Amino acid sequence: MYEVIGSKASRAFRVLWLLEELGVDYDHTPAGPRSAEAVAANPSGKIPALRVEGRVVTESVAIMTYLADRHGGLTHAAGTLERARQDALTHQILDDVDCSLWMAARHTFVLPEDKRVPEIKETLKWEYEGSIARLSEALDGPFLMGDTMTLPDILLVHCLRWAEIAKFPGPGEALEAYRARLEKREAFQKVAEMG
Repeated sequence: MYEVIGSKASRAFRVLWLLEELGVDYDHTPAGPRSAEAVAANPSGKIPALRVEGRVVTESVAIMTYLADRHGGLTHAAGTLERARQDALTHQILDDVDCSLWMAARHTFVLPEDKRVPEIKETLKWEYEGSIARLSEALDGPFLMGDTMTLPDILLVHCLRWAEIAKFPGPGEALEAYRARLEKREAFQKVAEMG
């Protein structure tokens, strides 16, 4: 049995959604960052963490990749060109979208007040807007990779939700429709409705 440690109001949402899509049983400990439960799983106190077979896997995308590979869902096989494209999309979203959102969060409420540079947020929003436009152009069907839902879809929809909360620019009509389609999925709804 898996245990997901981390509040759904964090990157743990990605892991929970993936587990629901895979139809895999798990326990959820909705711990906040640096809480006793988070530190017990990951000395840095970062969430999410996944407990499995007496060991812990950290970092949301590493957890997602492990679970998708282990259960053979929402991923392409390692060593294929499809997997290379999937991994490229994953890294593009992490480098160009997630990174801007995380940096803005750090300069809004994560860093000590005297270390924050609020002015950087306008530059981050500008970078984000260009990155989202490129991803919108890459949209190749109902999912980023055409007819097959993969890990980058979960990652991007989570980032689009985060961007809306952070008051970043809207993603445009194509990605808004894409996000709405994915948010209607039963697995997404189950996680969204968790207490």
